Amino acid sequence: MKTDRQLQHDVLAELEWEPSVDAAHIGVTAADGVVTLTGKVPALAQKLAAEEVAKRVNGVKAVANDIEVHIPDKRTLSDSKLAAAAVSALEWNAMVPHESVTVAVRDGWITLEGAVDWQYQKEAAGQAVRSLAGARGVTNTITVRPKTAAPAVKGRIEAALVRSASIDSKGIWVEADDGTAVLRGDVHSCYERDAAEQIAWAAPGVSRVENYIEITPW
Repeated sequence: MKTDRQLQHDVLAELEWEPSVDAAHIGVTAADGVVTLTGKVPALAQKLAAEEVAKRVNGVKAVANDIEVHIPDKRTLSDSKLAAAAVSALEWNAMVPHESVTVAVRDGWITLEGAVDWQYQKEAAGQAVRSLAGARGVTNTITVRPKTAAPAVKGRIEAALVRSASIDSKGIWVEADDGTAVLRGDVHSCYERDAAEQIAWAAPGVSRVENYIEITPW
């Protein structure tokens, strides 16, 4: 089990290793496996990338992302221009059913609404707008509403977990009922926990995933 100081050191080292993140202005604290990120970055994409970097470090149980996005004046856009850019980004993303998604922007914060058939479409919509210049944040309220229910959801998710090379599935239990998949158990990293959730979302007919998996580091 790493000490808080060791975990802080490892997260800082991983942030410095990641070329897409300017770690010079990011601070890290750690307490009982919970990592808090602070500081300022010039783009929302960097804030979100820093969170993903921290989550892949062994020993991290959770990440609190308190990094502030300070956009340089030359990259600041009006809400109307940012909204137009977001709509265009959604239209040009082949994975997004853009006709089912609406966009609202206020003070540089993008809100996505609507309904799609699959979780990957919801995630693709969020990823399409998070890297836009001038975006300060993204709230993705798109709902997942599968067109049809699918039988044997529990068994399909369990089989997919067993097939995964990146997850120790022996410690995961699955429940499924009326479109909701529930995950319980223990894994060794945030990466495994997130990967298990992605697998559950890929099951046909799933409209909601409740992830109660706990993280027990090596």
